[in-house]
Amino acid sequence: MSMFHDALRIIVSPPPPPPPSPATGAQTPEAYRLDVLFRTMATTDDALAAGETEDLIWALWTSHGDAEAEATLDRAIHHIAAREFEPAEVLLDALLALQPGYAEAWNKRATLYFLMRRDPESISDIVRTLALEPRHFGAICGFAQICLRHGQRAEALAAFESALLINPHMAGPQAAVKALNAEFRSSSH
Repeated sequence: MSMFHDALRIIVSPPPPPPPSPATGAQTPEAYRLDVLFRTMATTDDALAAGETEDLIWALWTSHGDAEAEATLDRAIHHIAAREFEPAEVLLDALLALQPGYAEAWNKRATLYFLMRRDPESISDIVRTLALEPRHFGAICGFAQICLRHGQRAEALAAFESALLINPHMAGPQAAVKALNAEFRSSSH
């Protein structure tokens, strides 16, 4: 149970400010773009704008300055979608050995491990993802799904609520919060 509580502590903590560029000490252009997109997503009431903003965030997360790293991630994603888990794991392991700062590669391997029901490894990779990108609402929702699978309903609720603070437009987490709150209300009577 410690793995749930340790990860949850990271998830519900306020995210630190984005790291500055090592060369200039200023925020990187990618980090700046992400900040703008996250502010837009948090403040817009326009569902279409929110969806487009989320797509742009995912595009930035999957992009990488190294074209080969990006191509490797793309190949791994295709293997995961085809439920070809072994080649996806080989690709992601190699990619992370070369690019340990690639948050989305950690997230995709967490997703792979979730699908393989290797939950402790998935949680470990979620924590690595969040260390690099604390606003990764996808990784947070993945953690919530693992909590649900293990009957950790309060932890799942806290994680979904944290994800919705970052991206309030996600229908699935909204429905999960509503259902979990109703479940907790009915069990308290």
